[in-house]
Amino acid sequence: MTDGIQFRGLTKHFGAIEAVDDLSFDVPAGRVTGFLGPNGAGKTTTLRMLLGLVAPTSGQGLVGGRRYQDLERPRSVVGAAVEGMAAHPGRRARDHLAVLAGPAGASRQRVDTVLEQVGLSEDQHRRVGGFSLGMRQRLGLASALLGDPRYLVLDEPANGLDPAGMAWLRRLLRELAAEGRTVLVSSHVLSEVAQTVDDVVIINAGRLRYAGALTELDSDGRSLEDAFLQLTTS
Repeated sequence: MTDGIQFRGLTKHFGAIEAVDDLSFDVPAGRVTGFLGPNGAGKTTTLRMLLGLVAPTSGQGLVGGRRYQDLERPRSVVGAAVEGMAAHPGRRARDHLAVLAGPAGASRQRVDTVLEQVGLSEDQHRRVGGFSLGMRQRLGLASALLGDPRYLVLDEPANGLDPAGMAWLRRLLRELAAEGRTVLVSSHVLSEVAQTVDDVVIINAGRLRYAGALTELDSDGRSLEDAFLQLTTS
């Protein structure tokens, strides 16, 4: 299996609206890649197409060279937390993970492991409706990690996290990449992205504006924020 995630000419039209336009880029294994763009740029649509939740108009997103739908036990290969995958508010956190454990091929012990990994062990029997946004984000990460996946696709995982939570998330993503996993994370918190990622992909109006190493983007002394503004407003 080819390592990493590949996007090849990925395009999506919603009627007359061109949400994603011929996106092609690679997300390498063993690195954290930040997926950036203004609101409405097409980031979530792109991730949902990769995960088989939205059918592309043309092109494809590939996980290790294969479509998500063609993977055997995909939830044990790809761990995802994207918009629309939230837990039912009336369900207890542990019960939510237990429901997902089967498709992910995860044991009860693995449920315990991920709860501890995201700092929710003490809150596992609370109903999700009583969780703060930050706690829900941690539960989403636990869900993504259940199958011990080689690939992680996370949509705005830092939303709702306090500074300590952001520092924790930064360490976690770096550790996962250091284990050889492929980590793709969308975010609008540019200051946090600059401290976390190895590579950056920037899109605007559904089109690719930059894909490459963070060090190359700021090689001329620009901050990530300055480069982002230039690439998305020019």
